[in-house]
Amino acid sequence: MAQEIERKFLVAGDFKEAACKATRITQGYLSSVPERTVRVRVKGEKGFITIKGIGSDSGASRFEWEKEIPVEEVRELLNICEPGVIDKTRYLVKSGEHTFEVDEFYGDNEGLTVAEVELASEDEAFDRPAWLGEEVTGDVKYYNSMLMKNPYKNWK
Repeated sequence: MAQEIERKFLVAGDFKEAACKATRITQGYLSSVPERTVRVRVKGEKGFITIKGIGSDSGASRFEWEKEIPVEEVRELLNICEPGVIDKTRYLVKSGEHTFEVDEFYGDNEGLTVAEVELASEDEAFDRPAWLGEEVTGDVKYYNSMLMKNPYKNWK
């Protein structure tokens, strides 16, 4: 089984100058129950289906399985997804030995920018770039599967 370990943070500064890549992502959820989220995604020119399990007590680790599928199939599956498609640009930003994935959201989640760093263990040390803000690891309202149900625009 594949185990994903990552920590999530709000972004509190300018990171774009340090980004080495930017990719537009559109994704929807066939199932958003916490025990097994099933996501389809168009990432750049590629399509993916991903299944994630429920998170650990800390929220930093959970089962993840992903497979590339034809982008045409993803577009078809998006038509039967739960309401609330996620639209964002993902920036890759290197910091020390790690690469942060920084997601800038659009549409109903406009104004929200979060960064994730994937780790080998929950307690692995990493360099914190100056633009990294408050940690929100394990806060379910920041999960993409929840942002489609209760988007950022409704938080204010």
